[in-house]
Amino acid sequence: MLVTGKEILEDAHKNGYAVGAFNINNMEIIQAIIEAAEETKSPVILQASQGGLKYAGIEYIEALAKVAAHKAKVPVAIHLDHGTDFDQVIKCIRHGFSSVMVDGSKHPIEENIAITKLVVDIAHSVDVSVEGELGKIGGVEDHIVVDEREATFTDPDEAVRFVKETGVDSLAIAVGTAHGVYKGEPKLDFDRIKIIKEKTNMPLVLHGSSGVPYESLEKAVSLGINKINIDTDIRAAFAQAVKDFLKENPDNIDPRKILGPARMSMKEVVMEKMKVFGSVGRA
Repeated sequence: MLVTGKEILEDAHKNGYAVGAFNINNMEIIQAIIEAAEETKSPVILQASQGGLKYAGIEYIEALAKVAAHKAKVPVAIHLDHGTDFDQVIKCIRHGFSSVMVDGSKHPIEENIAITKLVVDIAHSVDVSVEGELGKIGGVEDHIVVDEREATFTDPDEAVRFVKETGVDSLAIAVGTAHGVYKGEPKLDFDRIKIIKEKTNMPLVLHGSSGVPYESLEKAVSLGINKINIDTDIRAAFAQAVKDFLKENPDNIDPRKILGPARMSMKEVVMEKMKVFGSVGRA
């Protein structure tokens, strides 16, 4: 069933667990995520980045995601990830996304607040949830590049002001994660998560979570993280499964047989994440 991001995350916030938000680019990825969610009885968020929308086309992503959501036996939100382009954010709202992220984190806080509030006012008028971001999360994701030296952690007091003045439904915070593949083990600022949770009392979001040790994710969830974004680990599972199949079957040209094992591999990764996040049985 298609629901808003707010509906999913408010329950996670109230009951102390996190919901996985998994990036989608094609049919097999969407099928893998939904199958995992149904088998584990987990609510789930299908999210598309601006790069993903450019690759597949917003009409294809919209159609695939809506079919999956409406057929699913669990709550599903369709979310725009890292909406840095205002026109793209509005386009996703018009195409029926039930949740959008407006990412104004590269701007000074006053400008970030103004941009985010504008999107909130528009989105809330048509019952679409909004995720904002405060602080800069390092690494690379599609067209978003943040140098490690430019990555800044979220200030708890600024978070209170940001939430109050924008009216966002959830807040992505910078606490030590990064987009892409980690060179070493990430060190999360757990005290910062705890303080921001206490001060804002709202759903918090952790980006760049692929590759973060599970014990760190579990602790982050216990301290107040309610949405966890995963992309790189799904891509890795997809790529490895395709490579393995073609190595064993170099003459096979049937895309169904090539992509079938990849779908199964991605499903296993998603199910594993859902268990770590504590969303199993919450649908």
